[in-house]
Amino acid sequence: MDAIVTAGGIPNPEDPLYSFLKGDAKALVDVAGKPMIQWVLDALGDAKHVKNVIVIGLSPKNTLTCKKPLHYISNQGRMLSNIVAGVKRSLELDKKSKYVLIVSSDIPALKAHMVDWLVEESMQTKDDLYYGVCAREVMEKRFPESKRTYTKLKDMHVCGSDINVAHVRMATEHLDMWEQLIGNRKSPLKQAGIIGFGTAFSLLTGGLTLEDAVTRVSQRIGIKARAIQWQYAEPCMDVDKPHQLEILRADLAKAQRNPARLAERFQRNERGKASAKPKTAAKKMKKTTAATMKKKSGAVKKVAALKVARTKFKPKATPRRR
Repeated sequence: MDAIVTAGGIPNPEDPLYSFLKGDAKALVDVAGKPMIQWVLDALGDAKHVKNVIVIGLSPKNTLTCKKPLHYISNQGRMLSNIVAGVKRSLELDKKSKYVLIVSSDIPALKAHMVDWLVEESMQTKDDLYYGVCAREVMEKRFPESKRTYTKLKDMHVCGSDINVAHVRMATEHLDMWEQLIGNRKSPLKQAGIIGFGTAFSLLTGGLTLEDAVTRVSQRIGIKARAIQWQYAEPCMDVDKPHQLEILRADLAKAQRNPARLAERFQRNERGKASAKPKTAAKKMKKTTAATMKKKSGAVKKVAALKVARTKFKPKATPRRR
């Protein structure tokens, strides 16, 4: 699967990050000694399910590196136009391409195993769009000071992911609707209003579950969508404000100083995800082991008893006659 990385945004003076960038692209802001986008490219380069990486809005002169083939497209001026251009390039590289990853350049905490998890989880079904969400408790456990914007649903509070999977035909269908939704991506209420008044009202009053929201979006646009619930906060932790930039700078600098701790965190997360199934297996193994030990113990006792019996009833030797 090819990855399309959107990196063409240059903040204007009203943007909270403007003072950090000095007129340069947001994707190139320094995060723990690397351009922010380089962290994303490192994750995509190490992901086993990524074939090509298409960067939109930068050029080879930015001296970025990636373990996967790297392709550049100039900024097309609008987010949707950039994504459409990326999909077209993916189809040029492989006409059989069906799905693409759409990745923002401002999620530097992204890791390769998270990318692979998303691809594997998404490809269990054949839908048109896979949109990731992260529950508030997951985000705030990992980044307690992140101060994300959450959408209030009936069953949870969520924020959106900045890495998603889409079928390539999404680049040719319903473009007007996508333009409006992408243009209001920072305002869930405005997005709901585009989908319909009933959806906006339900969202405003907290009357929609996550499943309800997905169903309404699918019906309104005419696609098959599926929500992917992240167990990791990193793909949803984007850099929009100075305090978020400082959080990720500190977090990644710390990880560089102590890579063992980062590996330990990953292993702990993996153990947590798999804890439900192993419990049953462990319980079963425990029972089997106990039964086996019981059998062995019984067998040992029988052998011991037999030895005692043989000793007890052993006939006395008859003295020899001379």
